[in-house]
Amino acid sequence: MHELSMAYNLVELAETAARNAGATKVTAVHLRLGAIAGVVEDALRFSFPLAAAGTLVEGAELTVETVPVRIFCTACDAERALPPPFAFRCPVCATPAARLIQGREIQLDAIEIEEAAYAAAHP
Repeated sequence: MHELSMAYNLVELAETAARNAGATKVTAVHLRLGAIAGVVEDALRFSFPLAAAGTLVEGAELTVETVPVRIFCTACDAERALPPPFAFRCPVCATPAARLIQGREIQLDAIEIEEAAYAAAHP
């Protein structure tokens, strides 16, 4: 289950960014996940709290935005959305897709944090 190691990496990235910003807690982690990234979202969601235990990220909400697959069709000279099942052919002219534009992303998009001053004023 590579989702557990991904969750640990995600927590490490979020915690490093939070510490660099002077945060005392991460309240949310926002992830962009491509539709064909090869990640089982449910397994990642299950793994996230395990990886976050004992860190600044513990208790943070994980939000996942699914990034749809887009290809570039050389025959149409146009970018197209590719609906499932992903046959990697242009949905308009059926030409095999030459280039994948998006859909494989695994990107930490943003984190939400509590700063030290806020935490001190709101125990």
